Amino acid sequence: MKASTRGFTGLHMLLATSAFFAVVIAVNITMAVYASSSWSGLVVENTYVASQEFNGKAAAMKAMAASGVEGALSVNGRAIRYDIRDGKGAPAIIDEVTLNFKRPVGDHEDFHLTLRKTGEGRFEADHEVAGGDWIVEAISRKNGLVVMDEAKRIDTAEFGR
Repeated sequence: MKASTRGFTGLHMLLATSAFFAVVIAVNITMAVYASSSWSGLVVENTYVASQEFNGKAAAMKAMAASGVEGALSVNGRAIRYDIRDGKGAPAIIDEVTLNFKRPVGDHEDFHLTLRKTGEGRFEADHEVAGGDWIVEAISRKNGLVVMDEAKRIDTAEFGR
């Protein structure tokens, strides 16, 4: 009997190289699928302009937070309600409230609502809100001036949907 002593051949090299690149491609495809399906960052039209406006918006938000005005959003089926209170807990004197519903990723389902005033500090609307995560920006105005501008991230499951 004669034993084969061929060793490492060109076929072995081809198989090793092919296996290496197959693993690299499979990992890249897997990471790309996870990245595109789980990214939860905000979408802005122009990142440079957004960065330039940041300090001004941060100062305005600090001033609004110091005023003590707070809003509470509730979504129950098609009924959307927003209650706003002043720093002492009394209903705030507000003329109008606008809600901007935005998906965390993409803008194809975004919508805006102007709520109707149903009482002092209470505003309501009737609109279907699709299930899932939303960023809701509430802008409250009195005599045309912004009194409160807040954004909250919500999941419709929080409201029993």
